[in-house]
Amino acid sequence: MDLSKVIRFHRKKSGLTQKELADLANVGKTVIFDLEKGKSSVQFDIIEKVLNALNIKIIFDSPIMQLMKNENEKS
Repeated sequence: MDLSKVIRFHRKKSGLTQKELADLANVGKTVIFDLEKGKSSVQFDIIEKVLNALNIKIIFDSPIMQLMKNENEKS
């Protein structure tokens, strides 16, 4: 899934402008513009702020994740 499309879709469905989303996420308006244009130079912590403002959760999933969960439960 394309993160830029997810962010833009959620922002529009939430009725927010790029500026309003930037204010909610406490980031600059250009960050939202860059994210929606698919620029890859945005830091992960900034992306997290934007996703949190849109109530989007990040889920890490891979075939190995269950092994990691099992090892963590044993510790």
